[in-house]
Amino acid sequence: MHTPIGIIGGSGLYRMEGLVLDRTVAVETPFGEPSGPVLLGTLDGAPVAFLSRHGEGHRFTPSEVNYRANIWALKSLGVERLVCVSAVGSLLDRHRPGDLRLAGQFIDKTRHRRDTFFGEGLVAHVSFAEPTCTHLTGTLLAAGQELTLPIEAGSVYVCMEGPAFSTRAESRLHQSWGADLIGMTQVTEARLAREAELCYACIALVTDYDAWREEEEGVDAASVLEVMHANVDKAQRLLRCVVPRLVGTARTCACGAALKAALFTAPEVVPAAARERLALLVNKYGYGMP
Repeated sequence: MHTPIGIIGGSGLYRMEGLVLDRTVAVETPFGEPSGPVLLGTLDGAPVAFLSRHGEGHRFTPSEVNYRANIWALKSLGVERLVCVSAVGSLLDRHRPGDLRLAGQFIDKTRHRRDTFFGEGLVAHVSFAEPTCTHLTGTLLAAGQELTLPIEAGSVYVCMEGPAFSTRAESRLHQSWGADLIGMTQVTEARLAREAELCYACIALVTDYDAWREEEEGVDAASVLEVMHANVDKAQRLLRCVVPRLVGTARTCACGAALKAALFTAPEVVPAAARERLALLVNKYGYGMP
């Protein structure tokens, strides 16, 4: 089974024109159950795999999402390029609600998550200086500009734990760091995508101004959902433009070999359990079962 393009987001993305979903797959992983089944189909004829990050009906908080199982499930189905869509708050006036932003860098403030496949007998340290795929992000940017969408690349995204939104003091602190956006999911998906050797890009949908504007009320869930629902069509249009362009094109970036120089543990000392658990990722590097 080979579905080279994966998309993680909300259920609103499933209703885009040109999308035909014909199969649902419940994937078992060594890291537990994903947020839900993977939906397989085509977008204007191009094979795609969809996964709802927070589960059907938005059942999981950002900290409860089983990110490892989600990324593993998509990898096991042949996904090579992964586009993740999520709502974010803006830390600057110029990033307005309704805008699309492509994250280029992350600041990680999470503390309650399992965000690596490795450990327990096999150590890997992937390069994460450039956490998103330049080629995939560039393709999204070019398509967004062609569609005249309000889109920019290169945003710095602070990833916080949640599920509560920021305090005003936190919001101002994040501004002082030079950050553009605040969210609760993307850095975890990006780290795991790199370990899984997937090309990764983040479409951030700006829904609010977080809490730094003293003259305004802080962000609330109702307002986020209202803007998100009103603007999900922009993400749909962008994905519909980009996905057919990617199918059949070879990956020329370094994402597909991210583990080549990252595996530290000598193969002969890796326990059998670790070899079996991580076979999908490491067999090609000589860590298969003897």
